[in-house]
Amino acid sequence: MLRALLIDDDRRLAELLVTYFEPHGVAITHAADGRAGLAQLEQGGYDVILLDLTMPGMDGLEVCRRIRENSAVPIVMLTARGDETDRVVGLELGADDYLPKPFGPRELLARIRAVLRRTSPASHNEKVRVRDLELDIGSRQVTVAGRVVELTALEWDLLLALARRAGRVVPRDTLFNLAGRSDTVVNDRTVDVHISHLRSKLGDDSRKQSRIRTVRGVGYVLVKDST
Repeated sequence: MLRALLIDDDRRLAELLVTYFEPHGVAITHAADGRAGLAQLEQGGYDVILLDLTMPGMDGLEVCRRIRENSAVPIVMLTARGDETDRVVGLELGADDYLPKPFGPRELLARIRAVLRRTSPASHNEKVRVRDLELDIGSRQVTVAGRVVELTALEWDLLLALARRAGRVVPRDTLFNLAGRSDTVVNDRTVDVHISHLRSKLGDDSRKQSRIRTVRGVGYVLVKDST
């Protein structure tokens, strides 16, 4: 049984998801506000967090920020349909996916399963190396010159897609599909946000040659050598 933590002030939604998800192998724990959600998360054992952005008191963006300070557990944001700015900020803070309200429980379940599939690699021994960058597929750990770099699940998938094609340009409009993220609704801004995060975490310096290079109007390439 998978464990999901729902942080949302909508009690009717919580009741609906509990009823729908249990027969499908997902146990929902409900926290009605941000502080209660953070307290519940400290107990550990959750596979995914379902986080509403528009809660009274501590909003979802602040909750997301605090979660990412200590945990890499996948986060699916639940947002109002028109809150594009909040969605972008949420992704910048480290959320892995989002789903606009109103939504059907079947679609949310599919997104949860997709997120969790991406945390269960088929090979546990494979490593991908590009210069001083190493990706350990089994542990989903990334190191740069021996230094461990903490990535969200989505950032990991994007970096792996680039690393497997190091030296080749990956078109922007196909990057998410190649990363196994065809379930994620994206636009150009979404891609740019995650690439920017990856560059920052990998220690890229815009004044020098970056590991992830933008090919204007086309996409991105993970630089294979130092020349």
